[in-house]
Amino acid sequence: MLREEIKRQYPVRQQQPSRRSQSVSGAELFDFIAEKDNLLESEAIEFMKQILEGLGFMHSKNIAHFDLKPENIMLSDKVSPNPNIKLIDFGLAHCFHQGEEYRSSSGTPQYIAPEVINSEPLSTASDMWSIGVITYILLSGLSPFQGETDEDTLKNVIAMKYEFFERYFSTTSSMAKDFILKLLVKNPKDRMTAEECLLHPWIKPITRKQVANRNRSSINMKNFKKFNARRKWKMSFNMVLMCNRLVQLKLLYKGRSDPDPLQRQCESDTEDTESKPTSLLRRRLSSSS
Repeated sequence: MLREEIKRQYPVRQQQPSRRSQSVSGAELFDFIAEKDNLLESEAIEFMKQILEGLGFMHSKNIAHFDLKPENIMLSDKVSPNPNIKLIDFGLAHCFHQGEEYRSSSGTPQYIAPEVINSEPLSTASDMWSIGVITYILLSGLSPFQGETDEDTLKNVIAMKYEFFERYFSTTSSMAKDFILKLLVKNPKDRMTAEECLLHPWIKPITRKQVANRNRSSINMKNFKKFNARRKWKMSFNMVLMCNRLVQLKLLYKGRSDPDPLQRQCESDTEDTESKPTSLLRRRLSSSS
């Protein structure tokens, strides 16, 4: 289970998140889902439960991930019909201390919470915003705040500009929409916690009618496949672009006594200076999803 994996990576006695890496033989969760012909909400919920249980454990230890997105949600293996999920890339993770006021401008535009953009004090609630975005995408194949540029995306997040388009949510249950609505809330204090999410009727139905509605609803697989294909293409494009930039830097500095720029670039995230608002964000090769 994801909770057990996090226990191994983050022993309770540790004060700061460990950067220790582990091998993951499976694929990304989104890639695994995209290979299916169809997926009921009840099946998608089993994946969400694992993520929420892991996050709940992390948050109970005052650890926030701060970079939750499809690229960082992996399967332990892709052979098992019910694979375990692993969260990866804890480079932006933070362990809060009592009374601490923590701010960060790092993250990926599509998934960061308003308080990150506004340079306000952060908490584990920022992870819950990301869960809301991921759930929205999982069900519809549409990114709620995606704009033409990163700047547009950030403006949409600040303005809370999103809606449930019938075209993309025609097979989505009302409980699933309510689940998302209770996460994509501007005030971090008003968002559901991971523990509260696990008790929400969409995750843990109370009545037979709720169970039936959930079992009749499904994700928009056609649009989800399109979203995932575009996401993977952008990741590949960014990788090629980055490699070209690194080669150019290496040629430029060839013969100089300065440290190898290729090594420096590999050791840190590259910032996008083309868009002013996002120049403050630590961007990863997989950031443009």
